[in-house]
Amino acid sequence: MAEVIVASEAGACFGVERALDLVRTTAREACGPVHTLGPLIHNPIVVDELAALGVTAVNDPSEVGEGSTLVLRTHGVAPSVERAAVDAGATVVDATCPFVKRAHRAAERLAGEGYQLLILGEEGHPEVEGIVGHAPEAIVVSGAADLAGIELRRRVGVVVQTTQSKANLRSLVSELVGRVDELRVLDTICEATAGHQGACAELAKTVDVMVVVGGKNSANTTRLAEIAAAICPHTHHVETPQELCSDWFANAERIGITAGASTPAAHIEAIKDAICGMARG
Repeated sequence: MAEVIVASEAGACFGVERALDLVRTTAREACGPVHTLGPLIHNPIVVDELAALGVTAVNDPSEVGEGSTLVLRTHGVAPSVERAAVDAGATVVDATCPFVKRAHRAAERLAGEGYQLLILGEEGHPEVEGIVGHAPEAIVVSGAADLAGIELRRRVGVVVQTTQSKANLRSLVSELVGRVDELRVLDTICEATAGHQGACAELAKTVDVMVVVGGKNSANTTRLAEIAAAICPHTHHVETPQELCSDWFANAERIGITAGASTPAAHIEAIKDAICGMARG
């Protein structure tokens, strides 16, 4: 039977676990409706589980009213959005990941010190929009190639979406060195993200098949799938056990599993159990 191995660092990080605890406690104790501003995390299964507890997602603070509780999701929001939630009469519970908060403070600091601020991240991603809200003049770049259309100033500062890769940051910094007089980089990549990515790469080198578990709308999970696929061609990204195909494991002796930071341990175990069943069959 094939050996099934879970990466040494995989699954829900501290920020996600903290947010889930906050929302579940709020759902139990709140007297009125409980909402999250957008999905709490990028994991459709978890969002459905919260809906079963009566926690629904809204897209704008204007959708809630007096007596409601609005939970700010892990990705964080701009200060103006938080003010709008308070003005709407909702009780606000802040579930923003502490590492995202660190990125907010870094952006404010560099912008306040007069640096031309670059945010390395995905344009339109909720976390990036939240960081921009703390430094409205910032420019979002997805990588070194985006610098071609930017008129760089003498002093440039960089902050990073927490789920970016170290390799992408190194590439951007390498391109900036020599093009500006002063460069200040605040590496705001989440420690869990870096650990997950390193463990994923190491495991992918040693297995015949890799399975990446987590939301397909999750930036950090998608990045794990990209890292794994670059090393192990037989890489598959799934959200549920039902997506697994026994043919993937037909001739595999070693099967690796990793999971994004928004994937609870129970989801990983469900995938592992399903793969073991297929491998036995």
